Amino acid sequence: MTANEFRIESNHPISGWLVSGSGFQQSLFGDRAVAVGMAAKSVTKSSGQEIRVVHVPTGEVVFRKSGSTRPEFSDES
Repeated sequence: MTANEFRIESNHPISGWLVSGSGFQQSLFGDRAVAVGMAAKSVTKSSGQEIRVVHVPTGEVVFRKSGSTRPEFSDES
């Protein structure tokens, strides 16, 4: 393990145009910017679930995306 390992994780399978295949629940990256970019562009297969980027050596969550943050996707009127 190196000091520059970041993990994208979720409790649900992740999908998106940057992810091929049937989705994943966690993946390792050597660059924080790449990991955050991948997480930001991804969604969970169960709509509205959280996606996190974790700095592996420390366990610190460096990015968190949960649910719909855009008003046009909100259930509220």
